[in-house]
Amino acid sequence: MFVRWLCAVLRVRGVPDLLLVFVFGAGFALLPVFALLPSLWGFAAASAVSYLADEALHVRAPGFIRRMASLQFNRTMRFAARTVMLLALIERMDAPDRVLAAGLAVFSAHFASTMLYSAVHRAIRLRRVLPVAVRNLDMSEAGLPKQPPAFLYRRFLRRLLHLDVPAHAGLLAALAAGTWYPAAIGYGLTAVVSAAAVLALLGQYRAARRTPRRDELIQEVNRQLAGYRPEVALYFSFAAVSRDFMYQVNMWIETLEQLDRRPVIILREQASFRFLSRTSLPVVCVPKADDLAELDLSGVRVVLYPGNAGKNVHMLRIAEAKHVFIGHGDSDKLASSNRVSKVYDEIWVAGRAGRDRYRRVRHAISNDAIVEVGRPQLAPIRLDADHTPGPLPVVLYAPTWEGWSDDDCHTSLIPMGVTLVEKLLAENVRVIYKPHPLTGKRSREATEADRAIRAMLNADNEQREAAQTQAAVAAAAPRLAEIQAQLDALTGRSVGDYAEQTRTARVPGLDGADEWQALRTEWHRVFWESRGQIRHNVILKQLPTLYECFNQADILVSDVSSVVADFVASLKPYVLTNAQDLPDDEFRAAYTTAGGAYLLDRDCTRLPEILRSVREPRHDPMALDRRTLKEYVLGPDSPTSMERFNTAVNTLAARSEAELAEDDRALDLPFPAQRTDSAPALGNTGLPDRPVSLGNA
Repeated sequence: MFVRWLCAVLRVRGVPDLLLVFVFGAGFALLPVFALLPSLWGFAAASAVSYLADEALHVRAPGFIRRMASLQFNRTMRFAARTVMLLALIERMDAPDRVLAAGLAVFSAHFASTMLYSAVHRAIRLRRVLPVAVRNLDMSEAGLPKQPPAFLYRRFLRRLLHLDVPAHAGLLAALAAGTWYPAAIGYGLTAVVSAAAVLALLGQYRAARRTPRRDELIQEVNRQLAGYRPEVALYFSFAAVSRDFMYQVNMWIETLEQLDRRPVIILREQASFRFLSRTSLPVVCVPKADDLAELDLSGVRVVLYPGNAGKNVHMLRIAEAKHVFIGHGDSDKLASSNRVSKVYDEIWVAGRAGRDRYRRVRHAISNDAIVEVGRPQLAPIRLDADHTPGPLPVVLYAPTWEGWSDDDCHTSLIPMGVTLVEKLLAENVRVIYKPHPLTGKRSREATEADRAIRAMLNADNEQREAAQTQAAVAAAAPRLAEIQAQLDALTGRSVGDYAEQTRTARVPGLDGADEWQALRTEWHRVFWESRGQIRHNVILKQLPTLYECFNQADILVSDVSSVVADFVASLKPYVLTNAQDLPDDEFRAAYTTAGGAYLLDRDCTRLPEILRSVREPRHDPMALDRRTLKEYVLGPDSPTSMERFNTAVNTLAARSEAELAEDDRALDLPFPAQRTDSAPALGNTGLPDRPVSLGNA
């Protein structure tokens, strides 16, 4: 328990990293001791240990490095402390005064050059902060300068500070040999290379000064948008809160690409670019509201919002467009029928269940404003009839996260997650564990439960796995990495900062989509084949996707979330956790998706009986209820969800165009009514400053 507490305090992952921290601390603690004794070889050993442990901790325990920086013992301070101890050693070993003076001058000049380099680097970085960053528009005419070479621009402080190594090594060698030539050589190398680095970066600053002005860049983006003529916009903000929110955009990309009308994606945080999936659609990122107001979006007739955020108001103020909340999954959570949705012209839900959910919120949303469009994303999910069971039942455990407050905490991880997995392992099943991307963002209890579950599954894998399975996983790793690199190359992201990504942005070709799909299919095939049919799997990354996990599973165990609503499309058995042990009738009345679910009590006493629905498919009393529920939650199979979604976009866009035409005719009257923008004021929007989670998609 003490070790776990210490790891949490020091922000390290386990005992190996904790030992590395102790080695690091011992190295620094011994530096003044060996300097004052004095002990040349002891000091050299402690200095080497401090260097190597420092670099290892940057790779293995970045949280510990950040904790030290918060305590004012950052990297620069550590290098300065090491240098001061070296100068103390020289003085204690009665080195000539000229050697000590030269060392003091060289190290002072080195740190001064580091400060100057940092100032120039900051000036370049500020010059390269653009008001707009884009993808999939041709920005070759914008005149953006290239990013400085990586060895000068990225992780520059780490490289600069290590330029003191020649001087350190030269001094130690001189003390050991009794001659001062090694010290002079080390001094010279440190001084010359430091000065050369500063001069090289100053040359890059001259190039950075040619960055176009704000108005010039926005004008070029508007010129490109005018050539594309977007009609539909997907507008998104949240990534500044957490990168994990980007799944809310990525789930809609393929749907947007199939629309009849021309879509554009508008992001509000530049961090979103890194986690945006592959798309051939134009992407425009505008962090500031003033810059967004200057974009020419006059042709946009429909704006789609996958999430509720305060910055939505910056787009809602556009009166010429129709604004639609599409969410990021249909869920029984209260957030899925939020009163904030009144600011939108329409709310699009999957099926009748979504409509009824809003109707239960009295005086909030009119029935006419709700449109049932299905869930186009669910096409990859295979039906139960097409599923081939393996030798062991496959249970997908996909709990939701803890929410923004205890009031909306729906996760089963905290009250029953560990117990559930223990009982599953006792039932001899194969577990696929996929927690929500935001698990542990707010609750330490959720983090601890998540770690305990991962540890149990890993330990059980060690007991049940054959040597050939472990070998297959290791053999597949290079191929999976190779495919992942190809997928990353096809995303449209280029190497470099956001200004460099904008500089190299071009209109994509038409042949990337097929290759993208083929690579993703191949990745999933290699992944699942290498894992075998008895190995538990912990899924934490974007791949394998949630829906591919659906296709592997025989049964789902989850909480009240959109994951359950999506899984209903497969018609496979699923389980809802009832951590509060509410009476079954009361629970089913409260949550629509419980109508086709097996309900699991907090102590998991019902689990063996529930698993009979998988082991004995004829013993599945909820099968008929799931079929009825599917149409209620997700809508009919015909027309398809994609057809219904596309029709909804076209209908609303046509309505917007008709209203604008009517307003234009009104302007021709002798005394036209004044056309106003009815958007809410920017300072009092009523929208939440933080996201409203609608599901566990």
